[in-house]
Amino acid sequence: MKKRPVGLTKRRALYGYIFILPFILGFIFFMLKPLFQSLSMSFSTISVGPSGFQSSWCGLENYKRAFLIDPEFNRMLFENVTQMIYRSIATIVFSFFVALILNQKFKGRAMVRSIFFLTVILSSGVLVGLEYNNTMMSQLKETIEASGNANSITAVLESILLSNTGGTTGPGDKLFTILFQIIDSIYDVAMASGIQIIIFLSGLQNISASMYEAAEMEGCTAWESLWKITVPMVSPLMLVCWVYTVVDFFMRTDSEIMEKIDNQLSVQLNFGFSSAMAWIYFIICMAIIGLSSALISKVVYNYD
Repeated sequence: MKKRPVGLTKRRALYGYIFILPFILGFIFFMLKPLFQSLSMSFSTISVGPSGFQSSWCGLENYKRAFLIDPEFNRMLFENVTQMIYRSIATIVFSFFVALILNQKFKGRAMVRSIFFLTVILSSGVLVGLEYNNTMMSQLKETIEASGNANSITAVLESILLSNTGGTTGPGDKLFTILFQIIDSIYDVAMASGIQIIIFLSGLQNISASMYEAAEMEGCTAWESLWKITVPMVSPLMLVCWVYTVVDFFMRTDSEIMEKIDNQLSVQLNFGFSSAMAWIYFIICMAIIGLSSALISKVVYNYD
């Protein structure tokens, strides 16, 4: 019998699986067993004795301790999830508009793209370790912050916009507070946007110029072309960037909740309690990714 030719969709899927095959094999051989061990530890009380680790089943006690007894975990979890939402949205918006700028034709475009790509290098493991773990770098950062002028433009603007209006605070004040928190953390947003800029830039370069030419001939303005052509065509990449941004934010080792999990594991030697908090953190992360992906996928424009 004659073999039927493989379609383009199946071929792309095959290439995709071949591309991620090293990760799949690495996960199966190096991460799958520790994953189940961590899950088992979260339902157990682990003690260290002369003969090594001794485990005794305790059921949901570690999870009850995290939610009902520990005075910090719920607060840290809520603050981390709230910060993730507005920080991830800011990262996506920043990355998209930077990619729009870098996609324009101007002199020195290659150099400017290289400068923005440095955020990927600066967010790699070595330099992040220098920034957060090096004593000299931390002291230098504290010195710069201490010597900075408190009467900056953003501080003055914040004091004006957040001025007391009758002694009550409303949704507008909370919105301004979140907005200024994003402005204050613009360094972190830029550091976390390197991969997203590259993804958006690759999507923008795949949009045919003839679509913009036809829209211009029909009388579309640049603003209308942005929302009628650019945004729908790159919307699938927005879903990819959102998932990547959420995962990248939850994996930050400098967050309070990650520091608490690490402290319970390495300092307090509460292996079961630490594993329970890590699994709660992981499940909430996956739930947010699943829910947000389901919502975003409904407005994504899929095309061949």
